[in-house]
Amino acid sequence: MNLQSFGYNDFFEKAFEQYKELGYTVGRIALEHKRMYRVWTEEDELLCEVSGKFSFIAASRDDYPAVGDWVVIKTREGENRGTIHAVLPRKSKFSRKAAGTNTEEQIVAANVDTIFLVNSLNDDLNLRRIERYLLLSWESGANPVIVLTKADLCSELEAKVAEVEAIAMGVPVISVSVLGEGGLDGLQPFLLPGKTIALLGSSGVGKSTMTNYLLGDEKQKVQTIREDDAKGRHTTTHRELILLPQGTVLIDTPGMRELQLWDSDNGLAESFTDIEALADECKFRDCGHDNEPGCAIIQAIENGLFDKNRLTSYKKLQRELAYLERKQDKRAQTEEKKRWKNISVEMKQKYKKV
Repeated sequence: MNLQSFGYNDFFEKAFEQYKELGYTVGRIALEHKRMYRVWTEEDELLCEVSGKFSFIAASRDDYPAVGDWVVIKTREGENRGTIHAVLPRKSKFSRKAAGTNTEEQIVAANVDTIFLVNSLNDDLNLRRIERYLLLSWESGANPVIVLTKADLCSELEAKVAEVEAIAMGVPVISVSVLGEGGLDGLQPFLLPGKTIALLGSSGVGKSTMTNYLLGDEKQKVQTIREDDAKGRHTTTHRELILLPQGTVLIDTPGMRELQLWDSDNGLAESFTDIEALADECKFRDCGHDNEPGCAIIQAIENGLFDKNRLTSYKKLQRELAYLERKQDKRAQTEEKKRWKNISVEMKQKYKKV
């Protein structure tokens, strides 16, 4: 296996130099399951786990390897196994808040060049959800592309595509029918050798069908959506690297029912450039875009130039980010207190020994 064929480049080579001199191997995380990792290396695919020192130093969930990461490995001769000692710096990462009450980052995919945001052109098409995906995509450092599937089943294709384009702010919007093999040529400019594509979207939108088509194989079992509510069923159960015939690395991901935000201030500005630009024309610098006089955004809505629902979505995402920031600050304060408490205990133990 050639490292360059699955995304290795000068950026990672430079970061790996210090480890290479010490006899380590570099590889890419292809699959993760309960802190066990399948890693692609130049020689073979290895089953790896992190070292004890790695676990001790890791302060949070995002310090551990994620699918798409390049990692530093010490191989075990004749065992097809290895130990992970470090994660190389990431060029990009698509993150969300982990499920549950804890304020933790979950990295969905790392070192991605392009994100295919897959949405189905059925009753489950949701513009507000697309805005949320776009926000996190811009924050990730990768380039988003919106892929609208099942175009052959949509009776109002042009109107639906126009609705999505209105909130996409220059992001490519490609409508396809995988089963009918329509519109798929539009994906080809992004499927380049050595580049990494991540497929993200809800369950049942056609990610596994698209993977099978691109791979030319029935690798992913396909399930139909539920007829009663047009909602999808989970097909992919874990994130995994797949090497396509043309040399593109594909990261297929399970459908995400819930997409909570994570550190997305820059992404918010990128996703809502229309609102941000209009806000500069408001009479008051601290305009809340409610009932203030001279509000350019409210004026645009009244003139029919702007969708009120988009402003509502913008405000909702702003509130979510503000709440997340407060929770993160509180967590950081708690962790700092815990760290100093541990230091104090260690110092007392040292003085006792003396």
